[in-house]
Amino acid sequence: MDKIAKILIISSDKNLREVLNFCFDGWGYEVFPHDTLTGDIASIKRIAPDVIVMDVHSASKAQLEICNFLKEDFTTNFIPIITMINKRQLRAQLLSLKYGVDDYLIKPPDPLDLRVRVEMAMRRSQYSFYASALTGLPGGRIIEEVLKDKLKDENTPFSFGYIDLDNFKYFNDVYGYLKGDRVIMQTAYMLYTTIKKFGNKTDFIGHIGGDDFVFISTPDACKKVCQNFILMFDKVIPFHYSEQDRKQGFVVARDRSHTMKKLSLMTVSVAVVNRTASSDIKNIVEINEKVAEIKSYLKNLPGSKFMADRRDPDMDIVPIPQVNKKEENTASPYRPLGQILLERNIVSAEQLDEALKTHWKRDIVLGEVLKELGFVKDEDLIEALNIQRPHQNKNSQDLTLPSADRLWVNQ
Repeated sequence: MDKIAKILIISSDKNLREVLNFCFDGWGYEVFPHDTLTGDIASIKRIAPDVIVMDVHSASKAQLEICNFLKEDFTTNFIPIITMINKRQLRAQLLSLKYGVDDYLIKPPDPLDLRVRVEMAMRRSQYSFYASALTGLPGGRIIEEVLKDKLKDENTPFSFGYIDLDNFKYFNDVYGYLKGDRVIMQTAYMLYTTIKKFGNKTDFIGHIGGDDFVFISTPDACKKVCQNFILMFDKVIPFHYSEQDRKQGFVVARDRSHTMKKLSLMTVSVAVVNRTASSDIKNIVEINEKVAEIKSYLKNLPGSKFMADRRDPDMDIVPIPQVNKKEENTASPYRPLGQILLERNIVSAEQLDEALKTHWKRDIVLGEVLKELGFVKDEDLIEALNIQRPHQNKNSQDLTLPSADRLWVNQ
């Protein structure tokens, strides 16, 4: 049964309260009309509204400041606050938005318009609340809802991929959580760009948390997605390590038994479960059980690899581990664009870090971000790109070409 949304209405205008109460109640919301707010947000916490609708015209400054208190409290800062503003005093009342208000409507509001704003606010809030703060990708609750919707359509096959980074914990132990966060951000970006190029427009990606990601694609595209994501991961991620660790191929850290050991650089394991028209998968629990079984098997294998749970006669998915053999992909030395600029002292580590965060979050070519921030000049980028891709035209002026951090490795 779906949860009934709660609407808290705050207005000293009795007629307005009654009209809004009547409308929202008729639309199936649980309504809590109040004529004023106290100085304590405890009463609001007890109600736990999904949206607060406030009449700014009738609110005192002290009441508006409570909006700010709500936004500062981590238990209530996700609640959307929509204000109703008097048209005659629009300019002056808009200043009240500094108190943590999310949206506004001219008073008296059109009921249908208000309902749309409320629904949109709840949707944004839900996504924000359940999304990863680091990557911005949908989190566990949204992933679960998307999977449920997929399972309802028994006639449409889909592939559910679970991505887990091997030895990420040891990287975090040696290099610290900030550099670990950069690995997570880049992994999210590489997954996004891989799905964008080799998947479908309706494919989904999510971030369960930590170093665990998921994607939902179609069985016909899944193999290519896995292959290219793994190849990109193995080419780029080693550059998060120091040159010494990268060359020796391991870091020295304590393993789970607290013994100092040489531990290999990060690899990635991708467990895939296919739901087809002929499969007997009925619910999320069954998918999770199959993922856990495959992942447990893959984690004992060296290198980056992926495996599907079964061979379907209608799909080109193999039921044996597909391991990326790095020696097959090292015909020419590869360095990311940022690494080249760093080695040539054109950018500092701090500048590159700032540019990469923007590059990953906004999906803008790294060279363009570096130029936008004023860290490099055109000639620096052209020279670095020529070093990175000697097979390309030396006179190429196209700085929108994929940078190292957008590299596609085709099979």
